[in-house]
Amino acid sequence: MGLFIHDDPEYDINVRQTGFNRYKQLLSFHAGHWMCLNLATVAGALPLAAGIAYSALSSSLLVLLPCSILGGMIFGPFLAGMYDAILRGLRDDPQNWRKSYCQSWRQNWRDSLLPGGVLGLLTGLYAFMAHLFWWSQRGVGIGTMTLYLLSILVFLVVSTLYWPQVALFRQSAGTRLRNVLLFTAKYLWRVLVSAALQLGYLAVMVLFAPWTVLLVPVLGFWYILFLSQFLIYDQMDEAFEIEDGYNSNAVQ
Repeated sequence: MGLFIHDDPEYDINVRQTGFNRYKQLLSFHAGHWMCLNLATVAGALPLAAGIAYSALSSSLLVLLPCSILGGMIFGPFLAGMYDAILRGLRDDPQNWRKSYCQSWRQNWRDSLLPGGVLGLLTGLYAFMAHLFWWSQRGVGIGTMTLYLLSILVFLVVSTLYWPQVALFRQSAGTRLRNVLLFTAKYLWRVLVSAALQLGYLAVMVLFAPWTVLLVPVLGFWYILFLSQFLIYDQMDEAFEIEDGYNSNAVQ
């Protein structure tokens, strides 16, 4: 069954699998496409990364703020396109992945500018704080580090649930945030596990840099976004009726 699927006589590639077999099935079908789109996403993140790096090296918060916001606004449509591609794979959308990506850009680029700017700003602030922690002559207290990590975890929870809505629906920002709150209240532990996996992935990428930079073009954004969405997709489909809505539109 290819690189990701172990030989299994009961496995039918034409039947939608469940559980871990579904995970392997999705990787077999879409991993190659997602890797290609990941390169575009990494390219879209370069202005944000360059702005944060320059502001950190110059130790200038005044440089950080505009660079982070502008870089995040550039990155937003790329991230929305990556989420859209992953969600299309999760719902078995039959449309060509290149055409779908172009369609996502046309539909979502405006809605992704503002959340992209906010994401860039928060990412810049977290990176700048990490830079200050690293070069501080006094050790960072456990309480400070705990609050720092918890705030990142909350940020990842919101991001994990907000960006799929940008890719899937035409809604106001207030509606999306309300959905984030309600969904988190109903599926708290599953959402926390999804966010914690992202935090762990980010920690590994940072702690083992610069060697992990070599993995960015290969794994980068797509794998951890896929894994985090895979863990909550059934619950999202139940809450937002994703597949029923798209199937009914396809019939019409």
